[in-house]
Parts: sequence; structure tokens; C-alpha cells
Amino acid sequence: MAINDISVVIRARDEEAGVVRCLESLAAQQGVGDVEMILVDGGSRDRTPDAAADRGAAVIALAMDEFTFGGALNDGASAARHPLIVALSAHAIPPDAGWLARLADRFNADDRVACACGDRYDHDGNELTRPVLQDAALARRRPDWGYANAAGGFRADLWRRRPFRADLPGCEDKEWAWHWLQHGYSCVVDPALAVEHDHTHDSLRSIYRRARREAEGYAAFLDDPPGPATPAALARAWWSDTRWYGSPARARLSHRRAARLYGAYAGRRQGAASSSSSGVPRA
Repeated sequence: MAINDISVVIRARDEEAGVVRCLESLAAQQGVGDVEMILVDGGSRDRTPDAAADRGAAVIALAMDEFTFGGALNDGASAARHPLIVALSAHAIPPDAGWLARLADRFNADDRVACACGDRYDHDGNELTRPVLQDAALARRRPDWGYANAAGGFRADLWRRRPFRADLPGCEDKEWAWHWLQHGYSCVVDPALAVEHDHTHDSLRSIYRRARREAEGYAAFLDDPPGPATPAALARAWWSDTRWYGSPARARLSHRRAARLYGAYAGRRQGAASSSSSGVPRA
């Protein structure tokens, strides 16, 4: 049966303006059936929950210390009624009224697609001009590229069989996709599904913390996680890995890139130490 009805789970904290834009964009979607909207609020101090409720979203309230990325999405997915669940960050804005329909089409075209999302760059940092069907081999080559819960969809029946890991500090999306890719499913990454979602101008502290959190997440489930593991590897990455920049010189002078690389270095080392002491098996 074709997927037509969609549940959208939005995770947010103190993002009233973003939630309003996001929900208004969802309300304008065309070419799909019922669009159920669920906000999982992580302890907002502003009117984020009220703004969401005013626009027809069901609200699940969590205390700030209860929030994890995977756990919050599991809470929202538990309340979802439809066969396709779409995860959105509050500041991830669909670009037009056909976005949800395009997303649903990727699942209707192939019942072995576990998840789908958009991106403007491919796994090697080049402009993405066509959909890529990511499989297990590609994920092993570039584990830091692929499915993203900032704006992506996943099959509700697969989620019920295997929810997101609530214990990870980040990368619950990559870990969930990794699991299903190893079981013969695929992930569609399509430039036509890209949304307005930009962290490039965040503060250095935010960039560092995000990179560190994600690196800790990768280290929790990968034997060879991405990111530099030694000071020498950090130096090599700073000099050589200049993807997504117009020139190597511009990349090497970017203080934001330096914050991201150092965060990845610190997170990988911390994550490896935590995984070793916990005894939790990795992929």
C-alpha cells in the first residue's frame, strides 16, 4: 500500500520562531494525505510549546535533563500514527509545498528504502546533482555521510522493530541507518529533499560541541570512527581534508573548521575511552 499519511516529529528547545516557520511550512504541504505534527519539547523557557499547540501540533514535554536526541525522537515516534515518520529540527524548513510528497515518493518507489533525506553535497564533498542510494558498502567508506534526522524520513515499522539508541550523545540517525543498511536496506540521499538548515555561522563553541558530540556518538558504534584519533592525524586533517571549501587556503584559515576538527578529535578520543570501559559491542 502506498504511503500517503505522514507523522512529523519536531525536536526543539527555546525555538519559538523556528517552530512557527516549520509548522506553517508543514501546513502548506500538498500532494499527501494527513500530516500529523508532534513537537517534543526539551524544556523550553520561551513559548515554543504554546506556539506549536496553537498551530495544531501535539506536544510532548520533557525536562531538560531528560532530553537526548534519540530518546526524544523515540518519544515522538511512539505517539505517531502513520507509516512514514519524518524527523525535523525546529530550524529545518522545507523549501516548498511539495517537499513531503517528494519524500514519500522515495519510499513508495522502493520498499527496501529504510530512510531518506536531502543533502547538497555527496560523500566526497562534491555538489550532489542526483539521488544516491546509499548501501552498506558506501556507509562503511563514508560513515559520516548519509541519513540525518535534522530533516529526514524513516519507516515506522522498522523503527518499531529497532528504535533509535537513546544513550548516544549524537549520531543516533547514522547509527540507526547503519543498522538497517547492514540488513540489506538502503538510504536515499537526494538533493531534491534538501531543506533550509544551516549551522555554518554558529558560534565556535557550538561548532566544537556539536563536532565533539557527534564524534563520541560514532565511536560508540564504529570500530574505526571518522575523525582524527591522534595529534598527527589532526594536523593531517587540517592540512589535507579541505572538502566543502572553495580553496585549500580558505579551508586552512577557517576558525570554524578548526573548531570542528578539534571537536571531532576530542570527541573521538573520549568516545573510544567510554566505549572501551562500558563493554558495549560496536558494529
